[in-house]
Amino acid sequence: MTYVVADNCIKCKYMDCVEVCPVDCFYEGENTLVIHPDECIDCGVCEPECPAEAILPDTDPEAEKWLEMNTKYAEIWPNITEQGQPPADADEFNGIPGKYEKFFSPNPGGQEAEKKAG
Repeated sequence: MTYVVADNCIKCKYMDCVEVCPVDCFYEGENTLVIHPDECIDCGVCEPECPAEAILPDTDPEAEKWLEMNTKYAEIWPNITEQGQPPADADEFNGIPGKYEKFFSPNPGGQEAEKKAG
């Protein structure tokens, strides 16, 4: 069992969840986070910390469609272990439907993104 990050994290990326994760299983994309399902210990401490309510247990019917995305990008994005700053406009994007189709970026976040931009 695992938890997954769903599309409401996209362009919100609050990162409160990262601070409480005891096994550091979050990975950072340019505008969202994912959970590595093989590293998650199913403790659930991240779920209530997410202001966007974007973290789902794999028992949730909505979680299945996000499991593949979380698995894929956790393998290629950098691991994140400390909470960073969310985007300045995060609150404006919280709750917008269809964010994956409209806004998802496959680019890595954190230092990897800074290297490419610099």
